[in-house]
Amino acid sequence: MPILEIHDLHTYYGNIHALKGISLSVEQAEIVTLIGANGAGKSTTLKTITGLLRPRQGNVVFEGEDLGQYKAHQIVYKGVAMVPEGRGIFARLTTAENLHMGAYHRKDKAGIAEDLERVFALFPRLKERRRQVGGTLSGGEQQMLATGRALMARPKLLLMDEPSMGLAPILVEGIFETIERINKEGTTILLVEQNAQMALQIAHRGYVIQTGQIVLSESAQNLRENDMVKRAYLGIS
Repeated sequence: MPILEIHDLHTYYGNIHALKGISLSVEQAEIVTLIGANGAGKSTTLKTITGLLRPRQGNVVFEGEDLGQYKAHQIVYKGVAMVPEGRGIFARLTTAENLHMGAYHRKDKAGIAEDLERVFALFPRLKERRRQVGGTLSGGEQQMLATGRALMARPKLLLMDEPSMGLAPILVEGIFETIERINKEGTTILLVEQNAQMALQIAHRGYVIQTGQIVLSESAQNLRENDMVKRAYLGIS
């Protein structure tokens, strides 16, 4: 059974029909990427999964349970965490305080300490900056912090929204290597990413979304070789 299943999801912003009946699934231990143009519905999909937006129709099933009955913070308790677009760190809190905010709902002090060391092992720069205020970190460091904060929730499913956005090219490769490492350590990942080339290199499968509808679903390798994907998203004519 997939860890995540979305069935016939319709989500609106007021009268704007943003998601028009999308369905997708993510298997345990996969990296699945959702690619599409700006405004296609990628971020809306993630926000609907996490309960930040409520669908008018359809449902989101995580580990066999419909998430529609839960509020956003309760969905985190269930094991779903998101690295939001724009990072969304707490600019006035230190790096360490930001990371502890990711574990705000947990009571297992030993486990929290263990996960903090895991994050520091994954991102040694954060350990160096642990007393530094988040708003003074570089863009790359803030992306590390946003990812580390989500990992502190100990998610079974990690949603990542545009993790390479705004980063210097030299940092982008490192971000994708980190995503692969997180996955290999056991976390399932649903990745939204404008850099389709990089996303399809690390993903197992992918979906293409256009104007709120899934138009293509294939293995990542097949999507890399698809003529429409090449032209529209990979810049290959």
